[in-house]
Amino acid sequence: MPDLRPEAVTRLAAHLERLPGVGPRTARALVEHLLVVDEGEVDALAQALADLRGAVCHCSRCFLLTESDPCPVCSDPGRDHGVILVVEEPTTAWAVEATHQFNGVFHALLGHLSPLHGVGPEDLTIDALIDRVRSSEVREVILATDPTVEGETTALYIARRLKDLPVQISRPASGIPVGGELAAVDRLTLAMALESRREV
Repeated sequence: MPDLRPEAVTRLAAHLERLPGVGPRTARALVEHLLVVDEGEVDALAQALADLRGAVCHCSRCFLLTESDPCPVCSDPGRDHGVILVVEEPTTAWAVEATHQFNGVFHALLGHLSPLHGVGPEDLTIDALIDRVRSSEVREVILATDPTVEGETTALYIARRLKDLPVQISRPASGIPVGGELAAVDRLTLAMALESRREV
């Protein structure tokens, strides 16, 4: 039997299915919704998607996602620039900020070490982190990589690179499940883990 769906519908559904958490049924429901809502709403969505990639970039200092460079955190004189929280992905900083317990600055690695997938230190922003620590009055670096094998390996590698510099190196305390992702941890657990971090 022929497929009655127009090619444009099939094409959009296929793109939507590539998004995390979107299966064929959800993709179909989203497309059907977009076909019946006001045309202006669809145009606004299309513009927002275009703006997402056009307006958002990485901060040249900390690599968080931002619309201005440097980002609002790096340019805020009220933040404690002597404490850097290192995260794997820029979006993890959003979860940390939601705790209202951290007043330092961030550094996003843009991934983690994974030799099996060909990701080495040169593919991350580790050298930029080392340069930041060397060139400023940093007192502490909190290695908040995910508690996975790759995250632990990345944290140990960075700790070794920093060990000859006059800076305290710490990890968030227990409460974060091993094998989990930092961004998925609830605010209270994340806040307590940061509060009782341990030295590396």
